Amino acid sequence: MHTDVILKRFEQPDEVREFPLGKFELVTLGGMTIGRATYQPGWRWSVHVGDQLGQASCHIEHVGMVVSGSATAAMDDGEVIEMRAGDVFYIPPGHDSWVVGDEPYVSLHFLGAESYAHD
Repeated sequence: MHTDVILKRFEQPDEVREFPLGKFELVTLGGMTIGRATYQPGWRWSVHVGDQLGQASCHIEHVGMVVSGSATAAMDDGEVIEMRAGDVFYIPPGHDSWVVGDEPYVSLHFLGAESYAHD
C-alpha cells in the first residue's frame, strides 16, 4: 500500500481569515485543519474579532503553540495567563486575548482552527 505524502506551507494557505490587526491562515491535510494566527501589537480578540461575530468572548477550544511574541488568555472567570514563544497551550472556551508588547504575536493552532474567527 502506498500513501502520498502531502506538503503544504502557510505561505500558500488553503484559506485566510483577515480582520483588523490580524489574520488567521489555514491549511488542511490528513483530515486535520491547522491554523497560524498572526496578530499585530494592539490586537484584541473582543475588539477585532468578537465585535464582528457579536460575541464578547471566544467560544473556541484551542490547543496550540506560540511561535513568537506574547499574548494573554483572559478567562471569563478572571484568570489571566501570558503565553510566550515556545509555550504549548490549551485554552478552554470562554476567554478574551490580546497581544502583549510591541512585537507581533504568532501561534499555531492544532485544535479549534476550522471554526476560529468564522461565523
